[in-house]
Amino acid sequence: MTVLYGVKLIYIYLLLKKTLHNLISLLIFGIFVTSCNSVKRVSDSDYLLKKTSISINNKKKNSIELNDLILEKKNNSFLGIPIGLHIYNLARPNKDSIFDNWLYKKPKRKSKLTKALSDKQLQQLQKSSVGFNNWLKSVGQAPTLLDSMQIQKSILNLERFYFSEGWFEREVNFTTTLIATKKAVVNYNITTGKPYKFDSISTTTKSPVVKDLLEIDQQPSKIVKGKQFNFKSLEAERERITNYLRNSGVYHFTQDYITFENDTIGKNRKVNVDIQIQNRIVRTEDSIVRVPFKTYTIQKVNVVTDENLTNKNKVFQDSIDYGNYTFYSYGKMKYRPKALLKAILINKGDLYNDIDRSATYKYLNDLKTFKYPNIEYLENNQESTLVTNIFLTPKEKFKLGFDFDVSQSNIQKVGFSFSSSLGVKNIFKGAETLEISALGAIGASKDGAGGNTRFFDINEIGADIKLGIPRLFFPVRTNKIIPKNMFPNTNISFGFTAQKNIGLDKQTFNGILNYGWRSKEYIRSSLDLFNVQYVRNLNPGNYFKVYRNSFNRLEAVALGAYDTPSELLGNNPNGTTYLIPERADDFIALVSSDNDFATSNSEDYQNVRNIRERKNRLIQNNLILASNYSFTKDSRENVFDNDFSIFRFKIEFAGNLLSMLSNVLNLNKNEQDQYEFSNVVFSQYAKTELDYIKLWDVGSKNTIAFRSFFGIALPYENSNSIPFSRSFFAGGSNDNRAWTAYNLGPGRSNNNNEFNEANMKIALSLEHRYNLFGNLNGAFFIDAGNIWNINYKNTEESSNFRSLKSLKDMAVGAGFGLRYDFDFFILRLDTGFKAYNPVEASKNRWFNNFNFSNAVYNIGINYPF
Repeated sequence: MTVLYGVKLIYIYLLLKKTLHNLISLLIFGIFVTSCNSVKRVSDSDYLLKKTSISINNKKKNSIELNDLILEKKNNSFLGIPIGLHIYNLARPNKDSIFDNWLYKKPKRKSKLTKALSDKQLQQLQKSSVGFNNWLKSVGQAPTLLDSMQIQKSILNLERFYFSEGWFEREVNFTTTLIATKKAVVNYNITTGKPYKFDSISTTTKSPVVKDLLEIDQQPSKIVKGKQFNFKSLEAERERITNYLRNSGVYHFTQDYITFENDTIGKNRKVNVDIQIQNRIVRTEDSIVRVPFKTYTIQKVNVVTDENLTNKNKVFQDSIDYGNYTFYSYGKMKYRPKALLKAILINKGDLYNDIDRSATYKYLNDLKTFKYPNIEYLENNQESTLVTNIFLTPKEKFKLGFDFDVSQSNIQKVGFSFSSSLGVKNIFKGAETLEISALGAIGASKDGAGGNTRFFDINEIGADIKLGIPRLFFPVRTNKIIPKNMFPNTNISFGFTAQKNIGLDKQTFNGILNYGWRSKEYIRSSLDLFNVQYVRNLNPGNYFKVYRNSFNRLEAVALGAYDTPSELLGNNPNGTTYLIPERADDFIALVSSDNDFATSNSEDYQNVRNIRERKNRLIQNNLILASNYSFTKDSRENVFDNDFSIFRFKIEFAGNLLSMLSNVLNLNKNEQDQYEFSNVVFSQYAKTELDYIKLWDVGSKNTIAFRSFFGIALPYENSNSIPFSRSFFAGGSNDNRAWTAYNLGPGRSNNNNEFNEANMKIALSLEHRYNLFGNLNGAFFIDAGNIWNINYKNTEESSNFRSLKSLKDMAVGAGFGLRYDFDFFILRLDTGFKAYNPVEASKNRWFNNFNFSNAVYNIGINYPF
């Protein structure tokens, strides 16, 4: 099955390219009508660069690293069409003179236009014409011309690169081939010869301190005897030695003091490397001298807590000596020294250390209480000591925010939400951050509660309070388990929301006690010691008025296969019969107890039982007392990084504490043999999630992105199912984009519930992202996955995951998208097609509705993963 799926996915990609090619052809037909000649702006003496290629020892080589060394790049194309170039060609070279020639071509044209438009409007017409012309040039892409100077620079780049990789006898040349009128192809050919390799490695230095430190250095060298020579190893060794010395107290050391002498004479392609470390340069008023390096010790650490321009040249009014630190303030001290020391790793008596300095910068910044801190060192050369001064500039103590949003959903015609927040920094003088927020929303439902309701029949109110503490708030000391260099923090939050006439009218209370820390720069851990949520449904009797699809299926049984009593039915004015919504529960109870109907119409009988099971699960109140742990490994260096991986793992357990205390608390059991706490059945389950994201930068503004997700939640003991808020769903702009949110699954079932959810999920996505022109980017994507029920009672067989054979019910969606980069966010439009739909009969699953009339259009902000 795996091989078959692979073949199918390749076919999908090719089909997508063909489909999108046809679409783009229609969209840019107007461009081709007026600008079908790509060389129309190329002069007779120039050539348009059609392609560049690289050959190594007469064999073609397609390498991202090598292609980046070629300075001339052909014009960007999409499906082989240089759209940006064609847009540029629509612009006129000299629009001002063209407009003037047209205006004065006929003697009376200007006077007639002036009478009709006035001089000012005529000038504006000319500006608009020129402005649009310039806009076409800026949006489009000028033709890339064959340039001999650029070619020579590219050859020089290739020669330097291969020399740096140990190919000292390399040769680089090029050939130019004319393939059409005014078009050319350039091929660079590289003859490498045999590579040189590292041989002996030695170190020369005149500083005794440096010599002694290097003799006890236990770190492996980046230069390895027998490996091919390359400059990257030399640079890596220079960086390693520099970091080692600066983290060993050699305060003045920099990379510039390290040079390499490479000897290749008579070595048969072997290189002897001598690492030469110079003495320190000291500049005086009239001379420059070299002196041996020394190690420096931290003599004192001073912390100024309220540094700013207005306090410049003022005298400190308050100071506190705490441990080996002195804290100063221009006014009354507003911070507790003990709290700030959690973020300061520079200690009196220690050797100078770059790692401690960098970590102190980062941890002070992570307090979110100060602007970027400033750390200065005052040198005492005679004593080889440093006085450390840390200057902190507080941020504004209070921050007020407002937000407004307009939304639409599958149950809401239009909605308006308002929120406001108040942030208070350093509220308890320990760099704590308090945030209080409130929200309100109103909206108009599409169907919702039904009946004659007012236009804005949906409303919601809520409030949250969050307290961030830059340390572990715990009754016992945890420094040995999670030291302060992991920058531990505590977050405490409480929240409440109340919804009316949306779903079943809910009230939600939640509280979280969270601890977070970083074991390494790119590894984060988070522990919710307590995560409490209570959901109360205020209007469960409204279920069938909200979940109309469930009612429609129930009504189909009542009016079809079952002999429904007349008191449960009503008659419309047109003579048709309907199931009375208020009597739906009576009908379910009647069918569920009818053994004869169960035997004669097992499918309809099971359908009614499934509807009952889902209803009971969604209308019940939920009490969740959970603990969870999350692990995240993120190699991303910055927001512009397009070559990284992210791995996330999360595990959660709920209900175990209440289960263990059930006898102590004397909890009662209900009719289903489930314990209740305050008359509410508490949830008990285990849940885990695995999420992996990988991006590859393949050059020329092309990126391959992959995501895999697996999640499962298993109820046990006190629960038969997972609460809706902890379940999985599929579909939507960040999932399988060929289905709308909540509309996929479970499995191959076709219930068409308003909210389809389950307790197991698999999701896979592969996306090719590329630049079209300017800030406009495109993408091809393939999404696969589904949700299933596992270990659930009274659910349809088609929705259950029984074995690996159930993987044949993985839905496959494919499509393309456009993304516009606004720098601070990306606006995304994705079009998804159902390539493999498990709901269909087996022979009709592939490409049954692979067309635009059945496509799903998604609008999103930023990338889906």
